[in-house]
Amino acid sequence: MSEWTDEQVAKAKEDFRVFLFIVWKMIGLPPPTPIQYAIANYLQHSPSDRTILEGFRGVAKSFITCAFAVWSLWRNPQIKVEIVSAGKDRADANAIFVKRIIMTLPFLAHLKPDTSKGNRDTMNLFDVAPAVPDISPSVKSVGIYGQITGSRADLLIADDIEIPSNSGTQVQRDKLSEAVKEFDSIIKPQGHIIYLGTPQSEQSLYNELQNRGYTCVIFPVIYPETQKMRANYGNRLHPFIADALDKDPSLAGKPTDPLRFNEEEIFKRRLSYGKAGFTLQFLLDTSLSDAEKYPLKVADFIVADLDMDEASLKWSWASGYEQRLKDVPCTALKGDFFYAPFDRSKETAKYTGTVMAIDPSGRGADELAYAVIKILNGYLFLMEVGGYRDGYGDDTLNILANKCKFWGVNDVVSEANFGDGMWGQLFKPVLNKVHPCTYTEVKNNKQKEARIIDTLEPVMMRHKLIVNTSVIYDDYKVYENDQKYSLIYQLTRLTRDKGALAHDDRLDAVTMAVAFWLESLDRDAQQGIDELEEEQLMKWWDSDFGVLHKEYNPELVPERYRKRQPQFGDATVVDNFYS
Repeated sequence: MSEWTDEQVAKAKEDFRVFLFIVWKMIGLPPPTPIQYAIANYLQHSPSDRTILEGFRGVAKSFITCAFAVWSLWRNPQIKVEIVSAGKDRADANAIFVKRIIMTLPFLAHLKPDTSKGNRDTMNLFDVAPAVPDISPSVKSVGIYGQITGSRADLLIADDIEIPSNSGTQVQRDKLSEAVKEFDSIIKPQGHIIYLGTPQSEQSLYNELQNRGYTCVIFPVIYPETQKMRANYGNRLHPFIADALDKDPSLAGKPTDPLRFNEEEIFKRRLSYGKAGFTLQFLLDTSLSDAEKYPLKVADFIVADLDMDEASLKWSWASGYEQRLKDVPCTALKGDFFYAPFDRSKETAKYTGTVMAIDPSGRGADELAYAVIKILNGYLFLMEVGGYRDGYGDDTLNILANKCKFWGVNDVVSEANFGDGMWGQLFKPVLNKVHPCTYTEVKNNKQKEARIIDTLEPVMMRHKLIVNTSVIYDDYKVYENDQKYSLIYQLTRLTRDKGALAHDDRLDAVTMAVAFWLESLDRDAQQGIDELEEEQLMKWWDSDFGVLHKEYNPELVPERYRKRQPQFGDATVVDNFYS
């Protein structure tokens, strides 16, 4: 249909839902679904001029709100619309869609920019023809850290300004929180600010904004499955969902938009995102970050710059503000931070072993992940973690073999479950050529999530796992590109629920490396220092002649031994020197 009757146009101008139907029809989309009509009705009759609209991925909240911007301009061509997104490209795409709607609907022809009248008409900045001359354009798009100031707006649309790459750490979240405060200097009196998005972390900006007076409404992909889940939403659950569930409790767990996201489609999303990701992106629930739910904490690590050949024999952990690593990016849950060692012994020694654990995979979404852990005196030292997605390609096999050589790996352990050991048969010839060492395969039959937690939690809580600072920085680069492949994300979002994570390859590799050394972790750190001191004293003492070695230095002898030491140069045999 290319033309609409006057009666239809009049209804569209009065009711945004009718306008939305026409827009969807004109751009070749199926009619809006009930939940999309509910979103449209909420935008038109929002109870507040400061609104947060949280909708699950794919519900078309951005498209609907762009149509709402056009409808608002149609009703009042003098208003100013500003669209802000995390990146300029996303904001520009919204502005282009706004213009496309204007150009497509025949009864909006009078809104088309007219450059002969001085209207601005660029990709991300344009005027509607009836607008009177003004410094601010009718529509403008900009990135959150772009040139936000300098214009005014009656309708400000903040679309997905929170994304993993700008909200992964507390520093980034604080920066984003400060940036959005600028909106209040842009918006005109009686203007409307609308946030659109899905929470990216348990410390989402959208939670903080509610403390600043914003009204939040939530459209999850399914009706709340339990009373606890319903309680988590509180009064933020939109009446379209809340009222329907009250009338028919059997809807619990069923899709809220079954025409587009049926149960099979939702099941695929659950598998793809994992439990933690699905809870945030589709259920829009940020309330699950409690200690019992997520038992692994980065605060239990000791993070330090590690030498590749030797380390201190004893380490002390503390979680004071002085030990907190404020400049190291932390993507863990709220209140969970990295800490430097409280103290470390001056006595050092070479590592007594190095293992590389490999979690193989085929080509595809899963990673072939690896972790390198060294051991000394009952402490484990995580030196490097990484992953590749080409499975068993020649380049990957050669890179892993050379990493074994670089780190001086003594043992390689890999999971035999993949391909029933096929990967090991491909890797062993390459490894033997580049860096011959022991190769072992293990089979794991226990539920993965429980196995990982049961292996790592005791070691971490005893502060026996020392993490190289470079591991944290490298992992943050992974998080910025795709958070689900990040080791720290996997570790801090893991629960005992089956399928808690979409990907856990790197975490599994670390777990296998830790498990390899479990029998060696009972060694007492002070015992190791005592043995080293005894060994050094024996080297200083010449057992053949009963005299002190020429390299003996009394200042290096521990205090508890000094009262028993002979004077430097004394050639007298001291029979009970070590008694």
